[in-house]
Amino acid sequence: MSFEEKTMKTEKIYEGKMLNLRIDTVELPDKKYSKREIVEHPGAVAIVPITEEGEVILVKQYRKAVEKELLEIPAGKLEIGEEPRETAIRELKEETGFSSAKIEYITEFYTSAGFTNEKMHLFLATELTEGAAEPEKDEYIEVIKLDLETLIDKVLKGEILDSKTIIGALIAKNHFENKENN
Repeated sequence: MSFEEKTMKTEKIYEGKMLNLRIDTVELPDKKYSKREIVEHPGAVAIVPITEEGEVILVKQYRKAVEKELLEIPAGKLEIGEEPRETAIRELKEETGFSSAKIEYITEFYTSAGFTNEKMHLFLATELTEGAAEPEKDEYIEVIKLDLETLIDKVLKGEILDSKTIIGALIAKNHFENKENN
């Protein structure tokens, strides 16, 4: 049985510089109709930067949507025509000041498929060189280093609430454990 919802009508509600909002009228599998509020997003990247000493480079910043500071891996929105790897290199430098001689694609995932089409591309950055951060003029960021095990402990204790950081930390831990076992 297919659960596909056929779009019958789309109404654009808002078009912004970071996202758009639309309402789709859909036909359900049982031939009834419903409305879906969809946030359109161009996609983003997240980077797990890990030093030779096993420290993860994180950023702490205030997130207005949740009204609190969050500890996160560096991330940012894809620009028009930009490949995810390019975005990852740019965002890592902008937010943390670090550059990476080795940046590996790990996976991609939807951030919240119930209401947005945002796809996050996850990278692992190693062989890091420290430099000066270049945040955008409206970004206030503190760079924090935590060893991977401490970060995993914080994830498991529920102290890290950002989904990309949770996913990135767990995948990075698995990545390094698999390398050690091979």
